[in-house]
Amino acid sequence: MFESFDTDRRRYASLGVVSSLPSELIDSIWLIIDLDLKGVVPLTNMLYFDLVNNNGKVTVHFSQELSDVELSIDLPFPFSEEYPTQIFAFDDGNHETILLPTEMLEND
Repeated sequence: MFESFDTDRRRYASLGVVSSLPSELIDSIWLIIDLDLKGVVPLTNMLYFDLVNNNGKVTVHFSQELSDVELSIDLPFPFSEEYPTQIFAFDDGNHETILLPTEMLEND
């Protein structure tokens, strides 16, 4: 068994994520995983992040299956209605990828 979301693994963002979110927001998701979740919350290999409009700024809401732990983090970035409402972070043991829910379905 491997430890989910090890910073030594290669990290990627899918084409859908890169084309729909600014790089600062993508980087912030990785920072949330590394600084706010890792070592604090036992992480599964699939994390859920909802992107919420909080008075014109982005709030990222974290959750995962089989856990009652949820966390919301306010970010200083402007919110856009063009952003996806949810993104996933997936760790397959070799690579870590941020992707859209529709892209996850395509890989099943």
